[in-house]
Amino acid sequence: MTPHYCAPACLELANLVSARVTQEGVYETDIPGLDLFRVDTPTPCMSTVYEPSLCVIAQGRKVVQLGDREIVYGALSYIVSSVDLPVNGQVVDASPDNPFLAVKINIDPAEVAELVLQLGETAPRGPIDCPYSACGLYVAQVDLGILDAMTRLVRLLDSPTDVRILAPLIQREIIYRALVGEMGARMREFVSADSQSHRISRVISVLKDRFAEPLRVRELAEDVNMSESTLYHSFKQVTRMSPVQFQKKLRLHEARRLMLSEGLEAATASYRVGYESPSHFSREYSRMFGASPRADVIKLRGETRIHVPA
Repeated sequence: MTPHYCAPACLELANLVSARVTQEGVYETDIPGLDLFRVDTPTPCMSTVYEPSLCVIAQGRKVVQLGDREIVYGALSYIVSSVDLPVNGQVVDASPDNPFLAVKINIDPAEVAELVLQLGETAPRGPIDCPYSACGLYVAQVDLGILDAMTRLVRLLDSPTDVRILAPLIQREIIYRALVGEMGARMREFVSADSQSHRISRVISVLKDRFAEPLRVRELAEDVNMSESTLYHSFKQVTRMSPVQFQKKLRLHEARRLMLSEGLEAATASYRVGYESPSHFSREYSRMFGASPRADVIKLRGETRIHVPA
């Protein structure tokens, strides 16, 4: 299905989101794992961490930087993150009359694996031979099936009594339609136990849970039955960065959260996330976020505009 035929359905989804979200921000809904986004003007580049998710852009356009890879996506496309990934992103096409509007659902890798098993050999085996085929973040043209299911999911917010039963079914349908669509082969790679991508997803889970601990690549490689050189190469294919760079970004994001949400001083936050030197932490923080820890937190607390990491 070409984007031309999907345009009316995409506009319908945009109107539905715009009617529910009248001010800028990220809005958690009453449906677990469903978020709505609105941005009225282009944003500066912002750093965030994408969790496993599928996001449909109903209107507007955004640029995301993952390591050395730049990804541009907008209306008539959707983006899938198969693993946790630190990224930089900015909305580049938005205005008060035509705001950036997006809908995101979280993805449970276990549910993806279950659907893959149910599909068995009937699942389409599309090519995955592009230069970034192993990357954990990818974009595809949206189809009517996904647009229709996402629209029904947002409409379900008007029927609270139906949410508990129907929302999980529609969310599962969206994942199913992605699996049998253009990027299904890549999604299956990340849940297939014998694939390199799945091994790297396990490594990423360990780093996410233990990012404050010293990085021991040899132990990580042994845990997933890979050589250190293969792990390094495969990790960089999936995340577009090295394990050290990945860990550093996770640490800095968590430190930022601790200072902003829990009121920790920079030095305390730096030790909490694994830094031994506050000055080293401050230099890396400034390099990543564009300001010192203190200045950055003061700025964030004073801003009325909500950062939107869709």
